[in-house]
Amino acid sequence: MIKKFFSRGYIFLVLAFIYIPIFILVIFSFNAGKTLNIWEGFSFKWYANLGVVGDVVLNTVVLAVVVAVTATILGTLGAIGMFYSNGKGGKLMKGISQIPVVNSEVVTACALIMLFLLLGLSNRSLVGLFLGHLIITTPFVVLSVLPKLKQMDPSLYEAALDLGASPRQALTKVILPEILPGVFAGFMLAITLSLDDYIVTATLSPLGFDTISTAVYKAIALTTEAASMKLPIYRALTTIIFLLTVSVVVVINVRSKRKQKREGGK
Repeated sequence: MIKKFFSRGYIFLVLAFIYIPIFILVIFSFNAGKTLNIWEGFSFKWYANLGVVGDVVLNTVVLAVVVAVTATILGTLGAIGMFYSNGKGGKLMKGISQIPVVNSEVVTACALIMLFLLLGLSNRSLVGLFLGHLIITTPFVVLSVLPKLKQMDPSLYEAALDLGASPRQALTKVILPEILPGVFAGFMLAITLSLDDYIVTATLSPLGFDTISTAVYKAIALTTEAASMKLPIYRALTTIIFLLTVSVVVVINVRSKRKQKREGGK
């Protein structure tokens, strides 16, 4: 009983540490005042002013979607190539592909800056920002796809070729349907990492280009009246993002449980 009590208490403390700040943020997103320490009445006015940060949201979403789609294509093809590569070359490529996962984002950003300067290019550009996000997201797609490839029968590809399929048909009609859950998981990871990134974005983004992460930091760090007015709007925006995330997780879990019940009934 004591062990059970402490284990549940530990889980409760961890969950409280994670979610209490979020709940405070959600509650004060409806505060009529700008500060978190004084409640000045219930209001939706910050939600009504979300258009003020519309350009920041658009920048963030467009960048994340473009990066996630590109990373998913490159990561999926790379994972398939590594899986079917025999010998030391395949193992070496698998090891190299995982370096960005454990590598610090600061190192990635600084390395790209040095590369651009050596090539005589601007270290702050949309192309550099795109490449930086691609470097930190693609390995996670590889990590998501490789387990699905390992679960798959390795002879499926050869069997499809023996039955008359072209290499392209074997890839699109045999391999991809088998690994689709891993590809989707990799895409979701890539889009989440791109949406959440701050270090690479702040280091490589062109001047005047902000995503949600960099704009929120500027709203906190700057002491101007314009910055202080945007901070409660970002509280409303992050509340919407949190609620959307919770909704997606709930829908996925409900669908997964329904699918398990249908398969169990059979």
